[in-house]
Amino acid sequence: MNEQYFAQNPTSESRPVSCVFSYRGCELRFLTDSGVFSRGEVDYGTALLLNTLPDMRGEVLDLGCGWGAMGVAVAKKYPDTHVVMSDVNERALTLARRNLRENRVTADCVASDGFAAVDGQFDAILFNPPIRAGKDVVYRLFSQSAAHLKEDGCLYIVIRKQQGADSALKFLKEHYEQAEIMERSAGYRVLRCMRGIRE
Repeated sequence: MNEQYFAQNPTSESRPVSCVFSYRGCELRFLTDSGVFSRGEVDYGTALLLNTLPDMRGEVLDLGCGWGAMGVAVAKKYPDTHVVMSDVNERALTLARRNLRENRVTADCVASDGFAAVDGQFDAILFNPPIRAGKDVVYRLFSQSAAHLKEDGCLYIVIRKQQGADSALKFLKEHYEQAEIMERSAGYRVLRCMRGIRE
């Protein structure tokens, strides 16, 4: 079985490659690598989620941050936010820290399997879920996110229709006070979920 990007310590040979991404007037430079999701580019889903977001404020969590595209972009565009970036993949976190320095922004990087080492509550959680980790893992993170949102906080998710966006939305509607599609593009859906688990 091929090594997955959600492995804690990737053993694949390091093959770093840089990329550039423009976000709302901010030119960003990233170093990516093998053993980490989306080597060499900001993937379409992540770019779509970023470009669909409202203006960010307060505490923001980039859950499963990879090499840091979302967390770095938000920290750069919205310097008054406090961004936390978490991932289980140590190589990804090393890249994320480097990409923060490269783009002259700050954020907290946390080694965490899901929410295991993530403290506090957030105004926004940004999540491009690791679909290959399996439905049980992804749905657990969907439901656990609610406990880490402030009263008026939102969870933002990007997911492809063919990878279960419709069933995910149904699940989210059962667990959040409000869940809706914000954007549709090229088979992707951006979902917004308002805090609160129904009894």
